[in-house]
Amino acid sequence: MTETHLVVGAGATGTATTKLLAQSGASVTVVTRSGSGPDMAGVTRLATDAADADQLASIAAGATAIYNCANPPYHRWQSDWPPLADSLLVAAERSGAVLVTLSNLYGYPNPSKPMRATDELNPSSRKGAVRAAMWQDALAAHDAGRLRMTEARASDFIGPGLGDNGHMGDRVIPRLLAGKSVSLLGDLDQPHSWSAVDDVARTLVALGTDERAWGRAWHVPTVAPLSQRELVLRMCELANVSPVKIKAMPKLALRAAGLFVPAVRELGEVSYQFDAPFVIDSQETTDVFGLAPTELDVTLRATLASYGAGDGSDLQFQR
Repeated sequence: MTETHLVVGAGATGTATTKLLAQSGASVTVVTRSGSGPDMAGVTRLATDAADADQLASIAAGATAIYNCANPPYHRWQSDWPPLADSLLVAAERSGAVLVTLSNLYGYPNPSKPMRATDELNPSSRKGAVRAAMWQDALAAHDAGRLRMTEARASDFIGPGLGDNGHMGDRVIPRLLAGKSVSLLGDLDQPHSWSAVDDVARTLVALGTDERAWGRAWHVPTVAPLSQRELVLRMCELANVSPVKIKAMPKLALRAAGLFVPAVRELGEVSYQFDAPFVIDSQETTDVFGLAPTELDVTLRATLASYGAGDGSDLQFQR
């Protein structure tokens, strides 16, 4: 019997998760406001407001798992996430599907050591508080026996398809390919964890179908940390372009840009993530589920190829 799955969201991670499920032979329904999503066999795309609990529960009927890959606009998290998160809980409870939420690291306090998935949540930002509340509500429903749930937490994404939603997407790669300078947040030389989009998808799918995952959070298997400078320079090497100038964006300039761009305005409260080491420990996920992170160069070559830069396979790895 063919398994059915529901994916909410068709950004880079939702698309990668949908493709992985469909390629395994599953039947996948993708829900977005616009009806977007991968156009491939086994995938049904629906234009639906996922915050409509009755509608989402109806769509989820018979599903094995619901994958929350949604991502409301950054400046609307406090208004958009609560009704959407509540709707997902209702859909999971009524359908019996496992709720698998893709989350981030905002709920942890400012880290002084590598973060682990079992660490207590104590957010230092409004956006972190939103995510922590979502986790706590879902866990309470799980502990009460109303539904089954789990959560995958990833660091900043790298990989194809991020567009302007990632630190290493449209704002960086076209410029470095053109030999132009790149501006980035915070301290350019602090170690930082980067989670590959494909590894996010593999983790979500594994968690949704393995009962060992349920009732707790897991970190997406993630490569060893690199600074922003190291990451940009490695992409220059793989793209066979001269190293570009890398600049730290002045905080005053960031504040000024935030006056006109709401999403940029929100970056200030999470800038601490780039001012000091921001590193996760994902070894437990690898040990339990056998998931290892994709090699960094594989991810970077695929990313560059998505911008038409070739895969850099002729280059020797240099340290």
